[in-house]
Amino acid sequence: QVPLVDSGGGLVHPGGSLRLSCAASGFNLDHYNIAWFRQAPGKEREGVSCSSREDGSTYSIASVKGRFTIDRDHAKNTAYLQMDSLKPEDTAVYYCAVESWGCVDEYTIYPQDYGTWGQGTQVVVSS
Repeated sequence: QVPLVDSGGGLVHPGGSLRLSCAASGFNLDHYNIAWFRQAPGKEREGVSCSSREDGSTYSIASVKGRFTIDRDHAKNTAYLQMDSLKPEDTAVYYCAVESWGCVDEYTIYPQDYGTWGQGTQVVVSS
């Protein structure tokens, strides 16, 4: 049983939208902080957004703030990343990850702090 499964990626035109999903199995997402990361070709993995289990606060890096929204569906045990007004520079493989600590601001969403990962889903923004 794969603990996290990412899905929802695809090809979209600039200005379009996608909604990524991160479905959890075998554990309750409510007990964990959730983060979305992305990795573009030749670049390091970058933290994009996170959702705190403590108080529900969410944080997003400046380049996606106002365009990307992270949320959870408690009944479905699934997290989402709603991506609007997509730009070519958003092209990357997107991963969700969970950990029991962290997610305190948008400046410290570090991949090394997260222990359980989805397999990734490809997002391509191109005309």
